[in-house]
Amino acid sequence: MTDRIHEFANDGLTFTVTDEGPVGGDVVVLLHGFPQTSRSWDEVCKRLQASGYRTLTFDQRGYAPTARPRGRRAYRMSRLVSDVAALAEATGGPVHLVGHDWGAAVAWSTAAGRPDVVRTLTAVSVPHPKAFLGSMPISSQILRSYYIGLFQLPWLPEWMFRQPRLIDRMLGKTGMTPEQIATVHTEIVASGSLSSAVNWYRAMPFASPRYIRKVAAPTTYVWSTGDTALGRRGATMCARNVSGPYRFEITDGSHWLPEEQPDLLHDLIVDRVAG
Repeated sequence: MTDRIHEFANDGLTFTVTDEGPVGGDVVVLLHGFPQTSRSWDEVCKRLQASGYRTLTFDQRGYAPTARPRGRRAYRMSRLVSDVAALAEATGGPVHLVGHDWGAAVAWSTAAGRPDVVRTLTAVSVPHPKAFLGSMPISSQILRSYYIGLFQLPWLPEWMFRQPRLIDRMLGKTGMTPEQIATVHTEIVASGSLSSAVNWYRAMPFASPRYIRKVAAPTTYVWSTGDTALGRRGATMCARNVSGPYRFEITDGSHWLPEEQPDLLHDLIVDRVAG
């Protein structure tokens, strides 16, 4: 695939794509999490492009102004995976898939449910869905994940994010910098994407077993010791959900690794792709 991809369509929705780096380079698709946009990958992408890789990013369903369907069912995992698969197919073949936070959950689910579009997988912060769920009753994970229940309620998450002192304190405790928090207010709250982004949480009850199967693609999983949202138990349980070559990388740092440690993520992605 040598032509640049500026946009793609799926489910009647249109997604704008940032396609940079050598057009002949291996294609790396990077998926963002909540509450961020594809810009969270900017520093990692610059480094990958300098290493000869072609990077594709896009604001996912609910975040992109042209892709904000109504109703929580539009945000169930099967639809999120179908968006990624549509982009991968537009490149002409399977891609190297990278995801952080919710983007990691989608990346795991894509590798499990649509293995034909994934060459390699690099997941950051969030472990395989089955490991995450399995860790809930046997570790501190259920306490760490209290916000997931809150975010599934009507109107409350929207109200919380419109209380600057409250949300700034919550995000600050996770390790977000003041600059990152300001970006959340601009790109998520002020942009009008908050409710549709939160619908990812509200759609969680509609999960399908298809997307928690074992992953066969060569996989690297990165977890940080200072992650307030994800505990060690789920991270260590991840390996049993991968049947292909697997690497587990532990680093110091907060949950927000793409901006905090772009050099490390670049090296791990390149190592996985080259391997």
